Amino acid sequence: MAKYTHLFFDLDRTLWDMERNAHETLSELFHRYGLSERGVPSADVFVSHYNEYNNLLWDRYRRKLIDKATLRALRFKQALAHFGIHDKKLAEQFDHDYITEAPRKTNLIPGAKELLDQLHGKYELHIITNGFPEVQEFKMRNSGLEPYFGEIITSEGVGHAKPDKRIFQYAARVTKSTKEASLMIGDDLHADIVGARDAGWDQVYFNPENGQHSEEVAYEISHLNEILKVIG
Repeated sequence: MAKYTHLFFDLDRTLWDMERNAHETLSELFHRYGLSERGVPSADVFVSHYNEYNNLLWDRYRRKLIDKATLRALRFKQALAHFGIHDKKLAEQFDHDYITEAPRKTNLIPGAKELLDQLHGKYELHIITNGFPEVQEFKMRNSGLEPYFGEIITSEGVGHAKPDKRIFQYAARVTKSTKEASLMIGDDLHADIVGARDAGWDQVYFNPENGQHSEEVAYEISHLNEILKVIG
């Protein structure tokens, strides 16, 4: 009998290719709103600085230092201000268009669909994500991921964000699983892996770049198909 019966996946950067989808969308917006004419050197430079501010704000959101509205209000405002563009309306338009268009992108992490095809029907599959519910559910529908999964558990819906162990405890309750039968699979070493470990779950750290770290993890993989060896 399999040790794990319930497999919980992170969504962004684990199944849905956040980097590629975000970069495509932000590059399109860069050209749509003529940022090169306003002094921004290139789409790549803009995306790099946007990511920097966005990541800092998401960290503050996870620690409950800011709310969702503040995160959305500040990320493009700060990215544009970095280049001397102080335009509140433009920042709001960027945010609206990004939230509307990025989830329509369908690029997945290599091997994601093939893995899910092999797991579906053999394991209970669920999502645990810190993303916003309306955005994450649209991403999953649009990219064809939704039929594979039972529960889509979001930090906003639960009131606790990864790595808080309470989101993992909630996930076990709502799926009628146990911590011994639950396996968390994700790319974020702190949010996904340390969080699940602190909740008493085994974890699979998806580390495609083979980044160095000092955390103790149950399993570590660089390609999604290696999960099959883990659950074997």
